[in-house]
Amino acid sequence: MRTIPVKIWIMICSVFLLNGCWDTKDINHRSLPIVMGVSMFGDQYKIHLQIPDPDPDTMQVKIVTEMGETVSKAVDKISANMESRIDLLHVKVIVIDKELAKKGVKDLISGFMRAREVSPKALIVVSDEEIEPFFTHLKKTTDPQGTTLFDFFDKDAGWNPQIALTRVWQVYRSIHSYTRDVAVPIIKSGDSTGVEHLGSAVIKNGKMVERIETDETLLVNAFYEESTYGKVEVMDEATVMIVNNTMKHNSEIIDQIPYLNSQLHLKVVLLETKGNPTEKEIRASLEKLLTNRFNEMFTKIQESEADILGVGQYFRTKIQREKLKNWRSKQYPNLKMDFQVHVVIQNEGQLKLVAD
Repeated sequence: MRTIPVKIWIMICSVFLLNGCWDTKDINHRSLPIVMGVSMFGDQYKIHLQIPDPDPDTMQVKIVTEMGETVSKAVDKISANMESRIDLLHVKVIVIDKELAKKGVKDLISGFMRAREVSPKALIVVSDEEIEPFFTHLKKTTDPQGTTLFDFFDKDAGWNPQIALTRVWQVYRSIHSYTRDVAVPIIKSGDSTGVEHLGSAVIKNGKMVERIETDETLLVNAFYEESTYGKVEVMDEATVMIVNNTMKHNSEIIDQIPYLNSQLHLKVVLLETKGNPTEKEIRASLEKLLTNRFNEMFTKIQESEADILGVGQYFRTKIQREKLKNWRSKQYPNLKMDFQVHVVIQNEGQLKLVAD
């Protein structure tokens, strides 16, 4: 019986060991977009990709565009016309045209989750202007690394507590949830800055149905116990800065009507005063300001039947599942909300307030 030489065994084993790498491409032959823009013309998606273009001497940014029946088809066309392969896994921010957001992004988001070419952690943003001029402005104002827009939403860079941070997986979850919708930041080109923040789009079942202001978005973040540290509130009597926030909720159902009592506890430091207000007057003014702002915002989102605060989560164990699927249209519009703000002035600075 003839034996197979050792060299042939090594060659055969190498074939099995290397078969998983047949389609790999060197990092130098990949294009890694940071920002993707998505709009729709008729039944065609139009894709914009902002791609850092390394040069031997410096870094540049280029914008490439293409249209297709699907996002994958448009990206495939771009990749076919470039000298390197498009790798979407590094996309950090996805900018969606406002008209597409109003039409609905269910298919778009489902495609991202299904194809797994885009990270589910990528941020979702709505553009208040057409995608074309937005990306043209972005190219002019972005830094050489092409991370300007990503830095705008980065908590370690330009993020502010009145900006919503919503990711692909959160939009996907809301589309398939009975009791939770999402707020997505709305931006446009800035006049003197790269980006201007305009508030948040209220996304219900994958469609934009309402919008809220930046100060209202702060309360949405506070409701989810996101840190509101550093937010400055200006009143007639004084200007304060929030340094700490916590929430407490108590839910109950009485005669088939849901009730939710939510208490926002704030610690603030005093920055400026006008005249000689007392501590009691400043606390009362701030509590009234935030309570009225919340009630106006809640009335707006309740009328649109969009639960961006996720208050339905507090009734999941109190309502039968068969009824829970009608939460947005049946129970949520009848919800009685009692929102209270409690303020503690933690620091008055070098000057003391006058006595109450």
